[in-house]
Amino acid sequence: MSLIRTFPGLRPATGRAAEVIAPPYDVLSSEEARVCAQGRPWSFLHVSKPEIDLPPDTDPHDPAVYIKGKENFARMLNEGVLERDTEPYYYLYRLVMGPHSQTGLVAVASVADYNANRIRKHEFTRPDKEDDRVRQIDILNAQTGPVFLVYRHSPEVDAMITAATAGEPDVDVTADDGVRHSLWVIRDHKLNEALTTAFETMACLYIADGHHRSASAARVAAARRATNAAHTGKESYNYFLSVIFPDNQVQILDYNRVVKDLDGLSEEAFLDKVRRAFKIESHDGAVKPAKPGEYGMYLKGKWYRLRIKRGLIPRDDPVKRLDVSLLQDHLIAPILGITDPRRDKRIDFIGGIRGLKELERRVDSGEVAVAFSLFPTSLANLMAVADAGAVMPPKSTWFEPKLADGLVSHVLD
Repeated sequence: MSLIRTFPGLRPATGRAAEVIAPPYDVLSSEEARVCAQGRPWSFLHVSKPEIDLPPDTDPHDPAVYIKGKENFARMLNEGVLERDTEPYYYLYRLVMGPHSQTGLVAVASVADYNANRIRKHEFTRPDKEDDRVRQIDILNAQTGPVFLVYRHSPEVDAMITAATAGEPDVDVTADDGVRHSLWVIRDHKLNEALTTAFETMACLYIADGHHRSASAARVAAARRATNAAHTGKESYNYFLSVIFPDNQVQILDYNRVVKDLDGLSEEAFLDKVRRAFKIESHDGAVKPAKPGEYGMYLKGKWYRLRIKRGLIPRDDPVKRLDVSLLQDHLIAPILGITDPRRDKRIDFIGGIRGLKELERRVDSGEVAVAFSLFPTSLANLMAVADAGAVMPPKSTWFEPKLADGLVSHVLD
């Protein structure tokens, strides 16, 4: 079994992609998805978040939701909105957001290599979120949400991808958020074989985003293998849908924090405690950290620049030296009393795509007492954590732009 392989993708019919592609299922609430899909009968949200077609009080995990998704998926197939390629191919997927551009290979990746940690992880997953995706994959008999993977850039691979994207794309649409999505079908079988061989020489791939999708695909594969007496390892369920980008093209934005209250401290007492681990400077405008170890803090209508004291930064621990860890370990836990940021309702996380104005809004409205802006986690740090077999703190990375759902799906034969 190879690390990756080609597959016959299920794609929007010619000219239909703009009607179909949708944001990833897990970045929208049910209500946001209803608004987004309004007047768009072929939006893939009718498959990925089918509760939008049921009464508003429907539990998104009700069995009726998955059944509705299956009905909507079948309708898109029967009406010819989605069509499946007759041969297995690789695809190239380019996203352009403002000045940023990244091009990845759409492939299916090996569940066996995922289980063996050749496809490396850096996050814990939640059983309830895995259960949701397992049910969705099983009822659709397809993987519709790609896993975002990263490889250490390779001149050989990058040259092949550059050459393959020289012509006009098969799909070229701009979504409502301004992100341009382009897709090329690689119909050259020799090029596909060369790409398979080149990836096979790589030591590993890294999951950037999509831990629940990959974990769910592995669970489905295990269940189907257990009930298939003729299992060979070549079945489509042994692979999961992925888009694989070179590490030097991926964009990670800041993932900021807001906290509801100061845990009973006055503003003065809070600042005194912060000074034990951080150097503090008042700042006239919003603080967007310029380097690791630097933070912005917005409190009572004022911005401060915080710098962690150098002696507190461990050299050899790839998790403890992350900016998100340093803030958690030296401020959020000991001063604000939030020791479990995964579950504590007093803390919330704001993706950098929403900007620092959102932090100011949350504090000025009284929703929260204090906000922190962070320097983005680097991909090198993410890979170091994954290589160590460790786990990053929750909400450490925010990847932009987001991969669209519905552009290419993987049917499980």
